[in-house]
Amino acid sequence: MSLKIVHTEGESNTSDARRDWTSKSIGANSAPLLKRDADAFLHQSLSSPCVSTIAKAEGIWIEDLDGRRFMDFHGNSVHHIGYGHPRLRDAIKAQLDDLSFAPRRFTNEPAVELAEKLAQITPGELSKTLFTTGGSDANEVALKIARAATGRFKTISFWDAFHGAGLGAASVGGEATFRSHIAGPLLPGCEHVAPFACYRCPYNHAGPDVCGLACAQMVEYVLEREGDVAAVIAEPMRAVPYVPPPGFWKVVREACNRHGALLILDEIPTGLGKTGRMFAFEHDDIIPDIVTLGKSLGGGILPIAACIAHRDLDVCGDFAIGHYTHEKNPVTARAALTTLQIIEEEGLVERSATLGHHAMDQLQDRLADVKTVGDIRGRGLMFGVEIVEDRIDKTPGNSRAEKIYYACLEAGLSFKISQGCVLTLSPPLTIAGNDLDRALDIVVTAIKEAAV
Repeated sequence: MSLKIVHTEGESNTSDARRDWTSKSIGANSAPLLKRDADAFLHQSLSSPCVSTIAKAEGIWIEDLDGRRFMDFHGNSVHHIGYGHPRLRDAIKAQLDDLSFAPRRFTNEPAVELAEKLAQITPGELSKTLFTTGGSDANEVALKIARAATGRFKTISFWDAFHGAGLGAASVGGEATFRSHIAGPLLPGCEHVAPFACYRCPYNHAGPDVCGLACAQMVEYVLEREGDVAAVIAEPMRAVPYVPPPGFWKVVREACNRHGALLILDEIPTGLGKTGRMFAFEHDDIIPDIVTLGKSLGGGILPIAACIAHRDLDVCGDFAIGHYTHEKNPVTARAALTTLQIIEEEGLVERSATLGHHAMDQLQDRLADVKTVGDIRGRGLMFGVEIVEDRIDKTPGNSRAEKIYYACLEAGLSFKISQGCVLTLSPPLTIAGNDLDRALDIVVTAIKEAAV
C-alpha cells in the first residue's frame, strides 16, 4: 500500500522539550504504559503519543502511575466541578441501579427532567433540546436545523475557530489542525472571516468607538454579499482565549436579523459558568437562535452534549437530525442534571467570576514588566498568557512557551498551549483559592525564568 503523509499543524511529539521531559521525568511505572499506548493507538496531533499516564483523578488533581500529582488546568474543559465529585458519583451509581438504558423511542424521567432544566437556565425562548454524545455532533445538529429552517445551506464562521472533528464541524471550523489533512473538498458554502483578536488588531489602542468594530462589520459584509446564508456559527468567546470587543456580538446579532440568518453559538468549552456567567454570551447581552453545550455537561465523568434551539425552530419533525443511540440515555442525563444542580447549589458561576478576577489581577501585576509576555486575557476561570519573542512586533514565542509548559509540568501544573504560544489556563470552578495562588506562582516563576 502506498501512502502519502500530509503534514498537519499542531503540537510536536518530537520536540527537544518533550524529549527532555520524557527522558528525565517519566517514571518506571509510566514508561511501559506510554509505550503500549503509542503502539496501540493511531497517532494524531494533541493526543497520541501521550505526555504521561493517569492512575487517579480527583478534584483538581491528576496522578500518574509513579505517584506524581498535577493540578489540572486543562481537563479538556470537562472538569467544571472537578474530577469524581462525590455527589455526582453517587447519582450515577443510583441511576445505574434504577434504569441503566433507554432505547431512543422510549422516554424516561432523567432525560425529560434534563431537557426541562436546560430550558429553565437558558435565556429567552431557547427551550427545545436534542442530546448527543459529543459537542461535534451537537454542532452538526445545529447546522441541520439551520438548513431546514431557512432553506439555505451557506454558513459564516471564523478562521482559527474549533467546532469539532466531524466533517461538517471541521468544515465550519477554522483550525488548520482539523482541516489541513482532509483530502478533497469540505462542505460547500462554508465561508470564513477573520476572527476578533483585539490584541493583534491595528485599531486596538483606538477602542471600539473609533475602530467601528471592523471585525463584526466583516460578518455583515459577507452576509450581504452572499445573500443566502443559513447561519453564523461561532464561539462567543474563543477558548484560546480571546474575548470579543465590547459591542461585537450585538452588531453580529443585528446583522443576522437583517439578513435572515440564524446565530449559532458554540458554548461547548465556555458554557455552564466557566467565564463567570452561566453562558458566555450573557456577557454581551444577546441571545442566539441556537446554543450548543458539551464537555462539562457530563461532570467530567460521562460524555453528553446538547443542542438547544429557539422554540420556533422545532421544524424537523418529519425527518431525523440526530438519531443517536444514546439520545435519551438515563445515566448520562442523570450525570448532566446532577452537574447542573451542583453548579447552581455550590454557587460555582459566581465563584468562577470572583476567582477569575483575582487570577487576572495577579498575572497582570506580576508579569507587567516581563518583555516576553505579549498579552494576558480571559474571563472567569478561562484565561491565558501569550508568550512572544518580541512584545513590539508580537513575534510568537512558540519554543519559549513549550519550555514554560514543561517547566510547569515538572512543578506539578498541567495546562495546554493554544495557537502555539498561548498558555491557556482553565481550572475547575471548585478550585480552592490557595491552590489557585500556588498554580499562579508556578506559572509566573516559569515565565520569568524562561525570559532570562
